[in-house]
Amino acid sequence: MNSEGFPSVSAIVVTFLSGPALKECINALCVETEVTEIIVVNNGNKEADNKWLAQFKPPAHCRYEVVGGHGNIGFAAAVNLGARHVTGERYLIINPDAVIRVHSLPALEAARQMGATPCLVGGKLIYPSGQEQRGARRDMLTPSRALATFTGLHKFQRIIPQLRNMHKEHEPEPETPVPMPVVSGALMYISADDYDRINGFDEGYFLHVEDVDFCRRIAEAGGQVMYTPFAVAMHYGSTSQVSATFVEYNKAKGLTRYFHKNANTAFGRLMAKASFYGFAPLLVVRSAIIRSLMQARQALRDLRVKR
Repeated sequence: MNSEGFPSVSAIVVTFLSGPALKECINALCVETEVTEIIVVNNGNKEADNKWLAQFKPPAHCRYEVVGGHGNIGFAAAVNLGARHVTGERYLIINPDAVIRVHSLPALEAARQMGATPCLVGGKLIYPSGQEQRGARRDMLTPSRALATFTGLHKFQRIIPQLRNMHKEHEPEPETPVPMPVVSGALMYISADDYDRINGFDEGYFLHVEDVDFCRRIAEAGGQVMYTPFAVAMHYGSTSQVSATFVEYNKAKGLTRYFHKNANTAFGRLMAKASFYGFAPLLVVRSAIIRSLMQARQALRDLRVKR
């Protein structure tokens, strides 16, 4: 407990070529008096960022440590590595490009106390514009939902109910903390005991889908995943300076692992392995189209400004 009786909170930040958003993330954590410890797991950054991390001086209430030298071991393994260095009663797992809003920690703890044990809590993610971001509220992942979501077929959900979008940001936001099948790994809050109870993250995932797996294992252990709209982080998203192809390739690998791990039959496991060859090109092409559309929209905005 800290001096005010609030559980001690250890923030775990995994960084890889994160850029300037990392500084905002850490400085925002330092404002929160409930955060008594910040552990930065450095999977690899540019020299200037490494120097900043090494020289950073936290406020008196907060212990600070940089864990590095291990290379890029992926997100799941890095969070587990960070967890071996913390001392807090609660873990706040937060992306290096996410800036937590003040007073979010009490809201996360309040929601945690409402859920069955083991309990994991996620909060609201917003774009810099203030609009709710995709990913903080999700249904449990299934092959049909993945296909419907990534291809856009979810637009025909009214005709074919099985074609459900796994993302729920277009649905009315709950006014109170509520159970949620899946929350985002960009902002997660869990007790140290509950984290140990489910053995942390599955390190077989390198990047993406490990948060879905984490939520699923919470439920399978008889616990509950909660979402609270009162805990908020502004999430830049995609600030890591790596290629989109690398990200989407690993997302496809994560989906394949998840479906294989949760298949109930030999045929299901075979189809799960084969799904990689469908998801990988689909996600890469989808990403390229999205980037092209964003660039075209920006070009049009720039043209209007010049006029």
